[in-house]
Amino acid sequence: MRLLMVEDEPALAAALADALRGRGIHSDVAGSIADARQMIEAAQYAAILLDLGLPDGDGLSLIRWLRAQHHTVPVLAITARSALDARVAGLNAGADDYLVKPFDIEELVARLHAVLRRQGQLAAAELRIGNLRFDTVSGDLVVGEVPVLLTARERQFASLLLRRAGQVVSKQLAEDQLYGLTEPVGSNALEVQAHRLRRKLEAAGATVRIETIRGVGYMIRIAADSAAG
Repeated sequence: MRLLMVEDEPALAAALADALRGRGIHSDVAGSIADARQMIEAAQYAAILLDLGLPDGDGLSLIRWLRAQHHTVPVLAITARSALDARVAGLNAGADDYLVKPFDIEELVARLHAVLRRQGQLAAAELRIGNLRFDTVSGDLVVGEVPVLLTARERQFASLLLRRAGQVVSKQLAEDQLYGLTEPVGSNALEVQAHRLRRKLEAAGATVRIETIRGVGYMIRIAADSAAG
């Protein structure tokens, strides 16, 4: 999962990004509302972590802009404002949840997962399809009773596909989630990830298949021969 963190304090942004990375959540960082708008228009994010006190305005204005543009991406607002009226203002502007500084990283992760579940992007702590099981928290993937060792990037790709099992995941969405805007992406980088993940699943005897939808993206679903059996 990749989110956009809108935070103007570089040290805090770096610390949060490191802590989230250790829990399988990757971040692109914007230091202002203007930068955030450009990044939102250029990439698709699973969620936005938004500090409301920004150098070029109130973060609430970014939320209002998002909702006016019909962006449904969940927003978790973070601020030092603890007053009830401030929290109500944030929620009324379109924030999905509100977290007051200082906070514990585990609470932040739990709240992120909660807003994603409400959006239907995280169906459960464990995803199952065919004989495959994927733990969305640990990133562990098991085929039957056989653990499948994945790289960090392969776990991200597997998670993205499995959360949308039976649906096409566009190449653009996959690249945005796996690489973000700050990492260079080779022309065949995603194809390589799909090939490696497909081989590992096949070697473990998975009854699911990663299909390439030419010119569009990828989809994971139960293999036709397995469904027929």
